[in-house]
Amino acid sequence: MKFDVVIIGAGPSALALACTLAKTKLKICVIEKNSRNKFSKPKNDGRDIALTHRSINILKKFGILKFINSKAISPVKEARILNGNSPRYLHIDHTKTIKDSLGYLIPNQIIRKAIYKKIKTLKNIKIFSKTDVLNINSNNFSSKIYLKNKKNIESKLTVVADGRLSKIREKLGIYTNKTNFEASMTVFRMKHQLSNNNIASEYFHYNQTLAILPIQKNLSSIVITLQNNKSKIFLNLTKRKINQKIENDLKGKLGKMNLIGKKYTYPMLTVYSNEFFRDRCVLIGDAAVGMHPVTAHGFNLSLRGINILQDEIENALINKIDIGNVNTLKKYEKKFRQVSLPIYLATNGIVRLYSDQKPIVKLARKSLLRLANTFWPVKNAVIDELLLKNS
Repeated sequence: MKFDVVIIGAGPSALALACTLAKTKLKICVIEKNSRNKFSKPKNDGRDIALTHRSINILKKFGILKFINSKAISPVKEARILNGNSPRYLHIDHTKTIKDSLGYLIPNQIIRKAIYKKIKTLKNIKIFSKTDVLNINSNNFSSKIYLKNKKNIESKLTVVADGRLSKIREKLGIYTNKTNFEASMTVFRMKHQLSNNNIASEYFHYNQTLAILPIQKNLSSIVITLQNNKSKIFLNLTKRKINQKIENDLKGKLGKMNLIGKKYTYPMLTVYSNEFFRDRCVLIGDAAVGMHPVTAHGFNLSLRGINILQDEIENALINKIDIGNVNTLKKYEKKFRQVSLPIYLATNGIVRLYSDQKPIVKLARKSLLRLANTFWPVKNAVIDELLLKNS
């Protein structure tokens, strides 16, 4: 079997790329080890994805946004970042911009369902599910992909999108910089007595990070990050004790709190690949860069990478250049590294700074937050990233 593009993995990044490449008339194949039911009917995983205006524009460009019900999209009007017990906070407000919000929140499973709905409308995408990739051999003209079901597939370009613990990346011999923060993020939803006023808040306490993401007026997604030993204790708390803890942590700002639904926990491991391509194989999504969620850049960054790769593939087709050509993939790597590396390093730096308990570090982060709140170039840089004035 011969294809122009083979995508390994059927997560949101993989399928989003398939959606946008389909209009090029390239023959595309997606290989996924799980059953089709798993990615066509994704279950709620507790995560609400924060999307910038840039990302919304990309989803619109890919033809995916129209499959998302507007009622599932929650606008974020303001963002507040607080340190410890200090009453001061970094404040970012949409009224200082030309937009009606800073960004949007959409449940992860809603995004994944929308991408699959778009996939179903496309004719030039073949999906092989419940199939593992055993090996990939590449030459100057193509790659041969050996599957566990004894079938072989030939491709001009192979896209690796099987997650931050990518086995295919390892098979290609691409090394990564990994950081295990020995912490876990737990997400769940809570109803509350007082309105959140569409304000997203992040509290950097000295023993945890707590984020409040506004879903509806009296409903928020709660994200709490704790060291693994403390996370286990938290997960064993009763509903009543969790309600009381979050209420106390927020100092009653949202009134009485009430946990609804399940809790979902994820390990805090970040990954940055030393190479984004090798031998006609190119990395996207978490296989390329796996972000810490503290700055909510994960899926936003993945969409930017996909957008860059799509542009380079289309340019190659226009100029009648091999899409798996080294120069084509080098351009993608250079552009995506310029975008992703500063964000990745800054995010990991923030996590280290706000998890360090040394008195001098606590003092430094108070000063840093105060400076960021009064220094307009910093605020403007954050707003530019959220709103994308230049797009």
